[in-house]
Amino acid sequence: MKVTIKSAEEIEKMRRAGEILAAVHQNLAREIKPGMSTLDIDRLGEEMIRGYGCIPSFKNYCGYPASICVSVNEEVVHGIPTDERIIKEGDIVSLDAGVIYEGYHSDAARTWGVGEISAEAQRLIDVTRESFFKGISFAKEGNHLHEISAAIQDYVEGNGFSVVRDLVCHGIGTHLHEDPQIQNLRTKGRGIRLMAGMTLAIEPMGNAGTWEVAYEDDDWTVVTDDGSLSAHYENTILVTKDGCEILTLR
Repeated sequence: MKVTIKSAEEIEKMRRAGEILAAVHQNLAREIKPGMSTLDIDRLGEEMIRGYGCIPSFKNYCGYPASICVSVNEEVVHGIPTDERIIKEGDIVSLDAGVIYEGYHSDAARTWGVGEISAEAQRLIDVTRESFFKGISFAKEGNHLHEISAAIQDYVEGNGFSVVRDLVCHGIGTHLHEDPQIQNLRTKGRGIRLMAGMTLAIEPMGNAGTWEVAYEDDDWTVVTDDGSLSAHYENTILVTKDGCEILTLR
């Protein structure tokens, strides 16, 4: 395992990549409405990213065909945008995106409700988001990686939902996915000791039903095994001596 410590110059580039991605998410959230296709969302997102002079991290990454992963309702992650999938009132839509700014990546995800959604759907979105903040309360120099993981699982499951176990968080920098891999659940051992200058993409995925997932025939789209709703919340963070800085929040 090779975990990179970023220099001050590298951190500045990642900070800018994060600011741009935060703006893209904020702008996309305003645009989502019933009647749009998931491909409409992808086209808008790519246009925004390129408008900032950046490259979409996901476009053609390992063969993924789009710039924005658009996952609806029971789709956990990696939904491929299409003209056929139309957003409806009451849906929840997870958007996962990344940008490359001067060779450095940022990565973030949000789940939004479309119009009026069920109380359970809103609570799932809120709990998944809050579990991220519970996790990163342990993200500071001297703590251990798996303290983040345990806090995420404890919060999601303590609120009656399940946390996806087959997908992980990750390091990030000049590559979209770097060491270390980070579970969203308790694991044996404490994991590596955190050091200032590490940059991590922390991304809990909460399901209303089982934690188990399946892959669709496209080999990308991950769905809940029981068809229950799923929510996703992710930010790129910088570990510091006193805590962490969230690079993808405005």
